Parts: sequence; structure tokens; C-alpha cells
Amino acid sequence: MKVNQVELVISAVRPEQYPGDILPEFALAGRSNVGKSSFINKMIGRKSMARISSKPGKTQTLNFYKIEETLYYVDVPGYGFAKVSKTEREAWGKMIETYITSREQLRAVILIVDLRHAPTKDDVMMYDFLKHHGLPCIVIATKADKIPKGKWQKHLKVTKETLNMDSEDDLIMFSSETGLGKDKAWDAIKSYYK
Repeated sequence: MKVNQVELVISAVRPEQYPGDILPEFALAGRSNVGKSSFINKMIGRKSMARISSKPGKTQTLNFYKIEETLYYVDVPGYGFAKVSKTEREAWGKMIETYITSREQLRAVILIVDLRHAPTKDDVMMYDFLKHHGLPCIVIATKADKIPKGKWQKHLKVTKETLNMDSEDDLIMFSSETGLGKDKAWDAIKSYYK
């Protein structure tokens, strides 16, 4: 999908702040610094629409990006970051849970994991949480460019097995550096709102 029009509509913390229209929404979840912002920027063809930070825990709100007047990407705070207070982490968790479990416009969650490493306990918990609530999940395994091509299948197998993935969920290898997986990711997203 060629993206010409994209805007950050709102950074929300409560349901009454969510956009009022009925466009399909896709939440981006993943641990802090896994590459959610880089994924967004590569998918929409922008260098810095979603702010990238080397400091984990930068995203603290639900950021609604409207794309082509067709859909929203909703960037949620990263999980698994220890340098914020327990109270803050709990508030983020409640905010994310409220959004994910109650938003009718949410079509699927895009779970971003790092292909170089087995998914973390937090990744497994998030995947299990989504399955428990019956939410479709698109797993994006980023940083594929950092692994030799000959080892890709081994790393994908580890990701699938660690998450105990359902066969109906997509697992897409991705690189925000090279664009690998971009078209497959768009195809998976479109399949949830056609």
C-alpha cells in the first residue's frame, strides 16, 4: 500500500479521548525498544512520523495514526521496561487492557518481536492475553536484516514454538532497514478489514 496521507490524530489515555470515527484499528504491541516506531515509519514510508528513541519507555499514551483516511495504527506503550515505577507500569497496563478488550474498531493486534532472540516471557504473556480474549494477532519478527539469511527459518521456528502460535495467526519476518516483509504485513492487515 502506498501511503500519501498520514496524521497523528490524538495521543489518548482514556476511552473518551479515542477518535470518534469507525475506521478499523490495528494496535501495535511489543516490549520497549523492540522497534514499533521503526515498523510504523517503514510501513507508512516516513522517516520520523513515529518518534524513535533509544530510551525505552518513551511511548506513554495510545497514539492514533490515521492512514489514508482508511485505518488507524495505534501505538501502545512498550511492556517489560523496568526503569519506570510500578505504579506507572500498572497504569499503562490498565490503559492498554481497557483499549484492547473494549474497542470495537480494533481488528487485530500487531505483536512486534525481535527475530534475533526467542520471544520474552512478556511477549508470551501478551500473545496468551490476546488469544484469551479472542483477538486476531499478526506477529511481526523485526530485525531480520541482522541475521544471516540461512538462519531465518531456524529463528522463525523458535518464535513460533516459544509463542505456541496458532496456525491462523500470521508470522511475518520484517526489516525496517531493507523493507523486507512490508508488502506481506500490508496484505495481512488488509485481510482484517476488507
